[in-house]
Amino acid sequence: MDDISLITVALLCLAAASAGWIDAVVGGGGLLQLPALLVGFPHLPPAYLLGTNKAVSIVGTSAAAVTYVRRAPVDVGTAVRIGLAALGGSVLGAFFAAGVESAVLRPLIIVILLGVLAFVLLRPSFGTVAVARGPVTRRRVLAAILVAGLGIGFYDGLIGPGTGTFLVIALVAILHLDLVTASATTKIVNVCTNLGALAVFSYQGTVLWRLAALMAVFSLAGGTLGARMALKNGTGFVRTVLVVVVLALVTKLAYDQWLS
Repeated sequence: MDDISLITVALLCLAAASAGWIDAVVGGGGLLQLPALLVGFPHLPPAYLLGTNKAVSIVGTSAAAVTYVRRAPVDVGTAVRIGLAALGGSVLGAFFAAGVESAVLRPLIIVILLGVLAFVLLRPSFGTVAVARGPVTRRRVLAAILVAGLGIGFYDGLIGPGTGTFLVIALVAILHLDLVTASATTKIVNVCTNLGALAVFSYQGTVLWRLAALMAVFSLAGGTLGARMALKNGTGFVRTVLVVVVLALVTKLAYDQWLS
């Protein structure tokens, strides 16, 4: 912390607040927060950036989860089961994260974002209403545990950015939830994945704790505000934010990769 300029710290805190807000509304706040850390610490090993990102994210995600559970019709039992599977997947992914090179992160994130954008734009009715009525079948819950839990949980531990967005899409597709309920469920799952990955990064000593604690305060505020706005404005608002966020991030990352 002593070697970081005040301007860098201020920008990272702003990024944390914005990421917390985005993460609460539609997921994917790490796609803003992790690139901000990459810019702030261009020569730091990626494991430290990933670990610090998790330490910040878990605070904003937890705040959003509490807000959603209090106000939205969330099936907490199903969310926890998916979350426990995701925790295991994220722990496994985090063990492999030390081998990820920073030069690989940005192009990989761009490709992932373009896939998300294409999916959402080609499915205009995706997540606008809940298809399922009544209890969700065991087969769908099992599919959600395997795909959203183990699969996306592994990705979250390995790299992380976009996990919330992918979880929202997976839960809408598999469990037929609307976007607001899917976002609420995602927050509970995301807390588990962040916890698993953070435990590994903490054990490896790759977390900048003082910086993370400061950024977490802003992430907390952003996460709480974002959840309240999503609940108030509904699925149309969530979908619009998703498209705008993905477009902005693709543009920014592409510029950094090939034009800057």
